[in-house]
Amino acid sequence: MLHEYRDIISKLKTENAHFAKIFEKHNELDDKIKEVEEGREHMDTLALEKLKKEKLKLKDEAYTMIVEYKKEHNL
Repeated sequence: MLHEYRDIISKLKTENAHFAKIFEKHNELDDKIKEVEEGREHMDTLALEKLKKEKLKLKDEAYTMIVEYKKEHNL
């Protein structure tokens, strides 16, 4: 997720518990979605779409926090 911000993500994960939680949940959803898409786990289409939307929402929230961090630290 957002590999171009690897350094900022690393800092935020240690400095901001909420960001760390969002990041962890995003990764959990990503793994779950991959399992379904690769056929290792079964899920109906609506449930899968719900997971994808939740993952996107978390990514958007994380990105917003990254942008705010960049502004605060003049990066």
